[in-house]
Parts: sequence; C-alpha cells; structure tokens
Amino acid sequence: MNLFKKIYCRSFQLVMKIAIPFLPYRIPKILSTFEDIIPILKSKKIKHICIITDQGIQRNHLLDEFYKILVDNEIVYSAYDKTIPNPTIDQVEEARTLYLEEHCQAIVAVGGGSPMDLAKAMGARIVRPKKSVKKMKGLLHVRKKLPLLFAVPTTAGTGSETTLAAVIVDSKTHHKYPINDFSLIPKYAVLDYHMTLTLPQSITSTTGMDALTHAVEAFIGKSRTPQTKKMSIEAVCLIHKHLLNCYVHPESAEDRKGMLYAAHYAGIAFTKSYVGYIHAIAHSLGGQYHLPHGLANAILLPIILEEYGHKVYKRLSVLAKKCGIAETKDSKEVAAKKFIAWIYEMNATMNIPRKIPGIIESDIDQMATYANQEGNPLYPVPVLMDKKQLVKLYYKVKE
Repeated sequence: MNLFKKIYCRSFQLVMKIAIPFLPYRIPKILSTFEDIIPILKSKKIKHICIITDQGIQRNHLLDEFYKILVDNEIVYSAYDKTIPNPTIDQVEEARTLYLEEHCQAIVAVGGGSPMDLAKAMGARIVRPKKSVKKMKGLLHVRKKLPLLFAVPTTAGTGSETTLAAVIVDSKTHHKYPINDFSLIPKYAVLDYHMTLTLPQSITSTTGMDALTHAVEAFIGKSRTPQTKKMSIEAVCLIHKHLLNCYVHPESAEDRKGMLYAAHYAGIAFTKSYVGYIHAIAHSLGGQYHLPHGLANAILLPIILEEYGHKVYKRLSVLAKKCGIAETKDSKEVAAKKFIAWIYEMNATMNIPRKIPGIIESDIDQMATYANQEGNPLYPVPVLMDKKQLVKLYYKVKE
C-alpha cells in the first residue's frame, strides 16, 4: 500500500477509535428462555410478531416450544423460514413484505448469523421504506429505530445478537457487503444453550472458529478498548476450554453454554473494535460461492495471522499465555506461533480443511476488489494491505 493511502487509512481509523466512547453502542439485555419474551411483548401490547428463521430449524422442531408458548399467550406469529446462508436482497424484500402484509409489530430472529442478518436488514427496510438495501451499505445509513428486535442464536459463533452489522448478498452481482448502524443492535438476546444441543459437528466446529476469529481480530486490531480487550480474552479462553469438547461431546450442557457465552463476548468485542482482512476476504468468498462464513474464517484465520508476521506476535502471545496454550516463559514469537499452531491443530481435529475448493482464478481480482473496499479504510488491522497484497491471500487458500 502506498504511503498516502496508509496515512488516510490510519487517520480514519484513529478518528473512529477516538469516537468510540461517544458513540451509542449498547449491549442487548440477556434473556434465558423463549418464555422471557412474553412479558416484554405484553408490556408493549404487541399481539403479532414476525419470526425470521430457516428451514433447518423448522425441520428440527426447534421452534415448536416457542410456537406453543405464543399460542397459549394469544400472540399471533408469522414465520419466514426461507433464509439461506448468505441471505440476499431478494429475501430481505420477501420478509419485509410478509411483515407489512401481516401487520406485525416486532421481530424475533432465530438461528445463526444469516437469519439475524436478514432480520436486521428487513427491519432497516421497514423503517426506511424509500431507501434500498444497496443505499444502506456501509456505515450509519439507517439512522432510525428498528421495530423491537429479539435475537435467539442457535449456533455459538456469529455473535450477531450483539452486533450493529447485517451482511447481505446482492444476488445479481454476488457482492456481499455489510450494513452497519447502531440501530441494528438487537434489543434483547435469548442465550439458551438448549437451542445448540442438536447442532451437527460441522456447524459446531465452523461457528466456533468464527467466534474465535471475531475475538482474535478485535484483539489484534488497533481500535481495541479495555472492555473489548477483556471480552476478547474471555472469549478465546472459553473457546480453548469448550469448543473441542462440544465437538466431541455435543450433548455437554456445560460446554454448550460456555461456547454460547464465548460467541456473545466475541460479538461485543468486535462490534466496538471491528474485525479485519479475514472477514473482508471471507465475505467476498461467501458472496461469490455461497461458502459458509464460519468455514471461510476458520481456514483463513491462521494463514492471515502468519501473513501479519511479527506485528501480531505481542498480542497473540498474550492470548496464548492467558489461555494456557503457551508458557509464561515463552518469548512473544514462540508463544504467538504456538497460538497459530493451536488453530491449525483445532481445524485439523475438527475436519476443517486447509484449502478452499472451487475458487476460480478469474474471480479473484473482483473478490479482492470487494475485500479491499470493505477493509480499507474501515478495519484497523495490524498490517495494512492493498488489493495487490490481498490477491495473494486468495491464492494461499485456493485448492
């Protein structure tokens, strides 16, 4: 990256960091079960809600109990269950139409990051009917309070129940981009580990590594705060303690609960301190090939940490020593390399590949353009990279 672009990026990031204490970040209020939603709805005289979910959750009957609770309390619901991984603008418009035609008054998003992203974008379109999804791309283009939004994670990874971001795919261009606005942060988060007990191993592993990516990128970036530093460390240590146990013993309540809170803490961390090029590249791959976001992050994480080199040794060594991956006597370099080796080991143990199949060489230039546009100047990464440098990273993961 040339000198003038570096100065621009770092200046932008410095302004954003200075502004953090003055921006209206908030943390959703935690609820423990679906039943906790009912008194809130009744207190606000809400009689009809819109549930955003996906067909996998419907097939596994994860919402049956909630549906019964709603019926017993005379609350009507309309469900949109067509959400796919990497939800599209078309789906946002379908869900919005359902909400408006059924005269819904609140939104309950149930699932992983995709239903939550869809619910947030839908809410933004409801309160901004004259503004297209494309025009809300980027930072602070919603600026209006959404309908009451509850987020119920069924995976321990995305942390979307805490974040101000909704990531949507333009189905025509395959461009995947974030909408970032404080109004998108859900009002309430239902953290019920029972919702994660039936997750397949592949989802447990990739969403868990997604949470790790959130925590690590927030920690090594230049915009961390004392709060996000604490949240990142807590998240990484919980993941180190619980993720592999969840993978091997999926019925373990203690480990499922630990991972759910790890994802939540990581979400709090990256909401304020942002992510980095791992996410920028993962978003471009997800948009182009519908690659699950957690899988892309898991594969990219150790490779890009290695690419950052000595610039991240100090901070990775802190994480490694706090979690017991490295010994206190280890040098920063040794501890950091142990941390990266642990990530590779976790991926291998959980059958996550080292390469991404199906990347077409002719697509790389455009994907790198998207990643460059997303990451620069917004993401306060430890090492700045331009499009040319980002292109090389696609080849590192190309099978």
